[in-house]
Parts: sequence; structure tokens; C-alpha cells
Amino acid sequence: MLETSARLLRLLSLLQTPRNWTGAELAERLGVSGRTVRADVERLRSLDYPVLATRGATGGYRLGAGAALPPLLLDDEEAVAVTVGLRTAASGAIAGIEEASLRALAKLEQVMPSRLRRRVSTLQTYTVPVPRDDAGPRVDPAILTTLTAVCRDREQFRFDYHDHAGTATVRTVEPYRLINWGRRWYLLAWEVERADWRTFRVDRLRPRTPTGPRFSPRDLPSDDIAAYVSRRVSAAAWRYRAQVTVHAPAEVIAERISPAVGTVERVDRHTCVLHTGADTVETLGVYLGLLGEDFDVTGPPELLAHLRRLADRYTSVTTRSSPPHPARSAAPGAADGIGRA
Repeated sequence: MLETSARLLRLLSLLQTPRNWTGAELAERLGVSGRTVRADVERLRSLDYPVLATRGATGGYRLGAGAALPPLLLDDEEAVAVTVGLRTAASGAIAGIEEASLRALAKLEQVMPSRLRRRVSTLQTYTVPVPRDDAGPRVDPAILTTLTAVCRDREQFRFDYHDHAGTATVRTVEPYRLINWGRRWYLLAWEVERADWRTFRVDRLRPRTPTGPRFSPRDLPSDDIAAYVSRRVSAAAWRYRAQVTVHAPAEVIAERISPAVGTVERVDRHTCVLHTGADTVETLGVYLGLLGEDFDVTGPPELLAHLRRLADRYTSVTTRSSPPHPARSAAPGAADGIGRA
């Protein structure tokens, strides 16, 4: 039989799983009587763990939400996952949570067994992160909390929004989902005035209070919201846009580029059109270089000018770097092994 303290920890670990446990199941797992289980449950409650009990055929014990956050028990894999997540959050795109993430990380690593600390340390040592772009978009966690709340409560939401050009407008929407894409966060919502689905960059909006009245939910525009938003984001908020006719099958090109680059439209078995865009023509030039196929593009003029500069630059480099032609560099008769005196 387990000692009382060890048994309480084991009981707490069982109750943290998302299910109801009958008294008989807990007694069997812990190797004690039902009376001891009830006594241990009361001990956990005295320590502010909100152990809930329900009656009936599907009833039992489970851990509920309380007024305070009690200590949590994590298994080895959960502890490693939380540690990695905290390290990522400490340098992520959400402003204001770095310090809290580091505090939580320090507490977790302090009590972590040496075997797990070694696993986490090895992961950190042999993982090379890409340097963070401090100039990239960052969002306020309070805004994320506000947005998820209005999505949950189905309340109209008003906010000031600055588009790519910096133009400010006031929008009224019915919010539905938050989408995280790398360092950027997007709000999928039904815009009331335009009577259409819209996608908004969260770092460009500022909430207005109070929130509006409740609304009846609509059918979402797609079963795959992530794919839907990726298509919308790929087609919006770009300074430069281009339609590129690629002389290759659509499925080939779709495998070579990510949805963030653009969308691929099939023309026939051997041709497709890439709808793409970027904030700079230099980025567009990189995208076109990834195609690995012949293509035609008619604009914008800034892109065409950039491609001409690239063509001239590459031609110049290959000309300077090419080895001299043997027929021009060899002396007369050298090919026959005969030289001049």
C-alpha cells in the first residue's frame, strides 16, 4: 500500500485526467478501500484542489476549476513539452509574456528531475533557432484574450483598423476564429457593413469598448478554416501583386511553394497560374526563382524592372566566372603538342 503522501499524489495524478473516476476504480488503482478514497478526496479539498463528485451511473470524481491555481502534476513527456513551449513563448510574437514565461520556466526547471533536465538541455544545445525578427509584428496578449472572449460569447466587436497603407477605419464585425500563422495572428469575422467574410491582422487592430450585441452564428465559409485563411491572406494586404503563368503542371508548382507565397490555379495539364504578391519586388523575385520552371509575367512594372536587373546581374556574373574557351586560350598548334619557338 502506498504511504499517505505518495497516495495523495497518485490520486491527484489520476483526477487530472479528463474523465470521471468512480470510487471503486480509484480504490482499485490505489490499492485501498473506498472509505480511504473518500478521506483522501477530503484531504485534497482541504489543500484547495477542487475535487468534484457526481452521482449516478456516469458519476464519479474529477478535478474541476477552482478559485486558485493549485500545483499541477506533469508526467515526463508533459514536463518536457511545457518546458519547450515556455522557451518558445519567451521569444515569441506575443508581446508582454516573455517575463512571465521565463519565471514559469525557472520554477519548472528548478523542480525538474535531472533526467528530464538533461533531455531539455540537450534539446536546447543541439537546436539552432532562427534569429527573431524584432521588427516583425507583435500582438498584445490582452487583445488576444478579448478576441477569443467575443468569439466565444458571439458578441459583435468594434475596432479601429489600420490597413497596409496606414489608412485608419472603424470596423464592426461578428468574430468567429483566431488563426495563428507563424508570427502573425488573424481574426476571421463577418463584417456587418460589407456583408462578407473578412480576415484582419490582429496587430493592426485596436478594440473599442463596450462590445456590441450578441449575434446568431453563421455557417463558416469553409470546413478547413486554416486553408481558407491562408488563401485569403495570400491574396490580400500586399503592396505588389502578380499573376504568373507557369509552364508546368499545377500540382508540381503547388509542391514547391507554400500557401503563404500564393495560390496555384490549373489552366491545363501543362500550365498553371500562380497568384502571388509581397511587400517588396525583391521578395517576389525570390518566389519566382523557387518555381524552377519557365514562366511569363506581365507586371507590375516594378517587378519587371527588378527581373531585368537580376537578369543583367546574373549574365554579368556568369560571363566573368566562365572559364576561357579552349580554342581561344590555346596557342596555335597546342592541340597537336607543337609550340612556337
